[in-house]
Amino acid sequence: MDEFDAVVIGAGFAGLYQLYRLRELGFSAQGIEAGTGVGGTWYWNRYPGARCDVESMDYSYSFSAELEQEWEWTERYPAQPEIERYLNYVADRFELRPMIQFGARVTSVVFDDRTGRWTVTTDGGRELSARFVIAATGCLSVWQIPDFPGLDSFRGAGYHTGNWPDEPVDFTGMRVGVIGTGSTGIQAIPQIAKQAGHLFVFQRTPNYSVPARNHELTADYQALRKRTYREYRERAKVSGGGHSAILPTRSALDDSDGDRWREYERRWQLGGAPLMQMAYTDLMTDPRANDTIADFVRAKIRQTVADPELAEKLTPVDYPFGAKRLCVDIEYFETYNRDNVTLVDVRDAPIEKITPAGIVTGGTEYELDAIVFATGYDAMTGPLLSMEVRGRGGMSLREAWSAGPRAYLGIQVAGFPNLFTITGPGSPSVLSNMVVSIEQHVDWISECLVHLRTHGIETVEPAVEAQDAWVAHVTAAADETLFTRASSWYLGANIPGKPRVFMPFVGGVGSYRKKCDEVVANGYEGFVMSARPAQPSRPAQPSRPAQPSRPARPAAV
Repeated sequence: MDEFDAVVIGAGFAGLYQLYRLRELGFSAQGIEAGTGVGGTWYWNRYPGARCDVESMDYSYSFSAELEQEWEWTERYPAQPEIERYLNYVADRFELRPMIQFGARVTSVVFDDRTGRWTVTTDGGRELSARFVIAATGCLSVWQIPDFPGLDSFRGAGYHTGNWPDEPVDFTGMRVGVIGTGSTGIQAIPQIAKQAGHLFVFQRTPNYSVPARNHELTADYQALRKRTYREYRERAKVSGGGHSAILPTRSALDDSDGDRWREYERRWQLGGAPLMQMAYTDLMTDPRANDTIADFVRAKIRQTVADPELAEKLTPVDYPFGAKRLCVDIEYFETYNRDNVTLVDVRDAPIEKITPAGIVTGGTEYELDAIVFATGYDAMTGPLLSMEVRGRGGMSLREAWSAGPRAYLGIQVAGFPNLFTITGPGSPSVLSNMVVSIEQHVDWISECLVHLRTHGIETVEPAVEAQDAWVAHVTAAADETLFTRASSWYLGANIPGKPRVFMPFVGGVGSYRKKCDEVVANGYEGFVMSARPAQPSRPAQPSRPAQPSRPARPAAV
């Protein structure tokens, strides 16, 4: 069995930086990656229109000043190929590729109470022994397809946006069905419509979306940002969402109707989600304030879509603006003015089945040559639960999380010593610029490992009481906002049988960082550290009803 100080699972933004930090600090480490290359979500999500909704010069590493100056971004919002090239450049520049085993999927992660070490097993049968396991598995990496009757009978081509082929797919002249109008669907639909003979969009829930106003970056703009990178980076670290945008200071209700509308219009023309979301301080806490921006976006949809009846079907009305992930688009609503695009509303007439020839809904069969499933992910918990993870006394993570995820700071789980989760449940993660949150987590974990080494400590894990208190705080913070007023994947609502728990921390990147720093300053408050492996025992767990195991997801579409 190969032995390492640490095994890092995943080779996206989180895994690459974590491997870099471990090596620089003198820890032996092995990365395990299911894909054949680096990139994480940007390796798998190659669908037409795939693009980051955070500006490129914010959505990049800050740990190396040299890297910041060397890399040249081409667009305001980087497309998937550019982000993948960037991460490959990082892997090569810092010589990280030799530390990673590619094409290997972790199947089990099991703690040995006697030795205090983890055994990590891959689907190829390799076993690795490590003191520490760091899950850099991402929040949106386990794609899912609803269990439609007849799913396997379709004779045409099937694709999921989260598991796209390596080579571009040509839809020219084809009858294509896209199921789902979340972020990936909203990005893919305009691009597929340009190729398809006819595109049928199967929509259950209309989404709020704002224009990207994407454009090429000028040399002068990049030079300015590179000169002031430190200022922007420091601002992002203490912000709410990990962006460099200026924080709001006024309530939406402080302005007159006219002034407020003009402010929304100014931000709409500039484009991007952060500018709209941070127009005022109370958009996600006061329903009256939220109504003002929701009404603005609804008016924009009705103004853009030529057919009034179609515009109403595309207009979200039954949940607050921003309560689901706010989408950023390039001519999404304009696409419905094309003659070759048909919206199929499946809210009142759900998809009944998939047939060899297409999709049946409302008693009508839509004949298709290809189906694109933009049906999302088992978010945040799915990547961890897709592996068999067993901690002290054989306790499974699936059992520990049967009523919803429980973690301290989104970094560790009680009963699973020396297992770290980068941007796990209970951290800002998906509500933030992920790169900022990833770097903060990796730095915290790395410094924790140095602390353990320096003080001769064998294991670290949260106290159950500290974990319970943090989970309660995360829940209470979410309940003070409008986020819980929508059935979103933030709550696990897109996965049948998944406990309804609001998973990310809404308090913001800055306040979360402050809390993490305070924990360290107070001697790793809330963590239990042991100088020797503890005797086998099951951690105290609150009583909770057992949940049935989810059936295994299809290996491919």
